Formats: sequence, C-alpha cells, structure tokens
Amino acid sequence: MGRMTETLHIVGGGLAGSEAAWQAAEAGVPVVLHEMRPLVGTFAHKTGRLAEMVCSNSFRSDDDTASAVGLLHWEMRQAGGLIMRMADAHRLPAGGALAVDREGFAAAVTAAIEQHPRITISREEVRDLPSAEWGRVIIATGPLTSGALAEAIRAETGEEALAFFDAIAPIVHADSIDMQVAWKQSRYDKGGSEAERTAYINCPMNRAQYEAFIDALLAAETALPHEGEETPYFEGCLPIEVMAARGRETLRHGPMKPVGLTNPHRPDEKPHAVVQLRQDNALGTLFNMVGFQTKMKHGEQVRVFRMIPGLENARFARLGGIHRNTFINSPRLLDRQMRLRSRPHIRFAGQITGVEGYVESAAMGLLAGRLAAAEIRGRALPPPPDVTATGALLAHITGGADARSFQPMNVNFGLFPPPEGARGGRRGRKERYRAYTERAKAAWLDWLAENAPTAGEAADPRSGRG
Repeated sequence: MGRMTETLHIVGGGLAGSEAAWQAAEAGVPVVLHEMRPLVGTFAHKTGRLAEMVCSNSFRSDDDTASAVGLLHWEMRQAGGLIMRMADAHRLPAGGALAVDREGFAAAVTAAIEQHPRITISREEVRDLPSAEWGRVIIATGPLTSGALAEAIRAETGEEALAFFDAIAPIVHADSIDMQVAWKQSRYDKGGSEAERTAYINCPMNRAQYEAFIDALLAAETALPHEGEETPYFEGCLPIEVMAARGRETLRHGPMKPVGLTNPHRPDEKPHAVVQLRQDNALGTLFNMVGFQTKMKHGEQVRVFRMIPGLENARFARLGGIHRNTFINSPRLLDRQMRLRSRPHIRFAGQITGVEGYVESAAMGLLAGRLAAAEIRGRALPPPPDVTATGALLAHITGGADARSFQPMNVNFGLFPPPEGARGGRRGRKERYRAYTERAKAAWLDWLAENAPTAGEAADPRSGRG
C-alpha cells in the first residue's frame, strides 16, 4: 500500500474503532476503517455490524455526579461522541443505568459510519502490524484480536508484553481497608527505602479465620466460561479456589504464607496466615490482592473476601476473573499519546490497551482519534488532565499502573488524584464524589475549548472525500 500521510487507518470496527473513526473524520481527516467481520468471525460476534456489543447491553451508571463511569459518559457527550449519541438514542429503561437496545444501537453506529463522507470501510483482515508506509494507524481490535495480528503484536512487543488470557486478582480501594487491623510491611522489611519496606498491606488471620476462609472458598460458586472461551490454567497463576482444593494448607505455603512479617497491632501473636495487598497505582489509592486471581462469581468474591480481617468493608475497584482477553502491557509499551514506543506511527485504543468495559473502550477510541487527527494536522494535542475521567484512564494505562501487575481496569475514582479538602469515610463519600466530578467537568471543558480545531479545519475540502 502506498504512502497515505493524510489518511488515518483504523484497524477494528468495535466501539473504540468506530468512535476513533468518527472523531478523526469530524476533525477533517479522511479515515479508512478496516474490519474483518463478517469475512472472519469470532466466537462471540454474531453479525458484521460495527460496534456490536457481545457481552452485555449495559453502559452501567449514568450518574455524572457520583459515578466515575457516569462522569465518563458526560465527558464523551461533551466531546460529541458517536457512541454516546447512539446509546442515548437507543436507550432502554434501566433505572439509573444506561442500557441500550443492542441491535438498534449497532445498526445506527454502522449507518452513521457508512454515511460519513470522510470514512471508508474496508472489509478485510489485517494480519500484520501496518508499516510506516500506511501513515498513521490506530489498532483497536479489542479482546478478540485475530490470531495472526495478535501474533504480529507479540513478535513486536515481546512474549511477556501481550496477554491472551486474563488472570485477574481483585483490586481494593485503599481507603476501605481497616488499618486498625491491617498494617504496611514488606516481608523481612526488604527494600532500600521506606516506601519499599512498606509496599504491602497485610491482613492477618488466626487458625479459625483461615479454616473458615478455606471452607468458604471451596463452597463458593464459580463462573462458567463463555462458549468457545475455555481458559487454560497456568501453574504460576492458578485460581485461588483451585489452589485451595489441592489441600487446606496450600495457600498458607503460597500467597498467604505468614513469614517475615510482624503485626504491630499484636506483636506477640504470630499470624496463622496473611493476605497481602500490593500497591497497584502511582497514587497509592488502589491495592491488588496478591495471588488472588479467581473464577468465583462476583457476588461470591465480595462475600468471601470480606471475611478477611481488615477487608470487612472493602470496596472493590474490580473483581477477579480468568477469561479470554487480548491486551498489551500499555504502561511499558505506550507513550502518553497512546503511541507504540517502538513504532510511533501506530497507536492502540480500546480494550486491547487494558481498559475494561464498553464505555472505557469507546473513550480511549475517542481520545486516540483526536490525538491522531491533531498529529496529521500538524498540531500538538496535549493529553487531557488526569483529574478528568478520560485523562485518569489514560494516565493509568500509560504509566500510572504498575507494569509488573498490569490488569485491565474499569474507570473508578481510585484512578483520580484525590481532591483537596474532601472528607473521607462513609459519611463524606457523596461529598467526595461530587468534588471529583465537579473538578473533572471544569477541567474537561477547558481541555476541549483549548484544543478545538481551528476555524475551517474540519471543513477543509482537501482533507475529505466530500
């Protein structure tokens, strides 16, 4: 393919790819959207429509004053997002949530993309990483990336930088952990700094608590895999309930071993077992339950994990799971412009970057489309502030998360820098969430205004087919 410096190529016509195409085209850039369906199918998709929703019909909470995902809805609406416009047009009753008619939604997104004068849809499978000859490219192929392209990505990024299956441990909001019970300490106080020596939060169990926990693990209901989604277990990341089934002492000699630790609340008592949580983001607001990947149903996870001393009132930023999900180690591979460091003409967007959920995927598509369009126009578009929902997600996947334990993440307030002056605790939660959302809205509107296309840019006849 010849050099097309004024054309943006987008690989993948899901929610992220469709939104990226729309944003770039609306900014005046011609787009070729490459989608392999229906020529090449997946086990989950049923049609060749763009933005087909395969797992659920819910965009979750639409409350933009007290919910991080509701705030993300608001930001995308303010940015003229196609996905949110069509979701609103095909909304179904769902209380405070935003649920959509899946078929009507996908049909409407497809029609809008097909009818846009600057967008061409190319029904083909892209099997290799596009070369620089293509010009700028966005890869938004999602969790069901084709085998050939996934292999090409792995060859470029390295064996350890691409995951084909999630083995996800739950992530807990730090401010919901009872530090009157838990304490901070690394095993044997290892580390060259105070931060390293206190990098873990430890939750102790006595023998009775441990035995009750094992009983609950063994009795808990587990989720069944989706059709065509059999997931292999690797010895290095077995589900915790599978480890427990191998013997009641297995966890005490694995992720829950009580060695090298002293409980300052009860220095004379040696714990029978210890659950460790490791800091999961640069802000220190989220902690990952070490070794606790699980196939338990979500309700069971909440019930069982709140049996752990110190986690009785835990709030989970995400729960665990093991499922098919192709994603890259974005903190290691992408820059703040969402570009692949080794091939900066390529951006990644959507779920393949390690965001979880339809809305989050579409938001990363929206941002990638805008960043790429600005680059084609010769303008520098700064990333949105990390106090916005979009900016917080971007900051998380491009460096805020720990690359060693990177897992796909939904948007949540634990990804945001905490606002000054907002009270903690249950009674102050509503006030705290409003502080997050009000600050975010002001910053998002400023960012949109400061980085709007210059007059006449989007209508420049040289940059479109129409």
